[in-house]
Amino acid sequence: MPIFAYACKRCGEEFEQLIQGAAQAVCPSCEGTALEKKLSSFAVAGNAPAGRELMGPCSTCGDPRGAGAMD
Repeated sequence: MPIFAYACKRCGEEFEQLIQGAAQAVCPSCEGTALEKKLSSFAVAGNAPAGRELMGPCSTCGDPRGAGAMD
């Protein structure tokens, strides 16, 4: 079930809403349905601390950009 970000064209409220199936989003402030879908950020699950590179150094040359970086 994706979470979408919206801006209400009626009252200007910006909000995120979990949408299930064919359900339509509704503004929590004015209950309007004229909404603009916004770009929503998402969380990355895992054990790596924030800001840590997901790719390790190249085992051949040690380049920190990872395998194939020197090609």
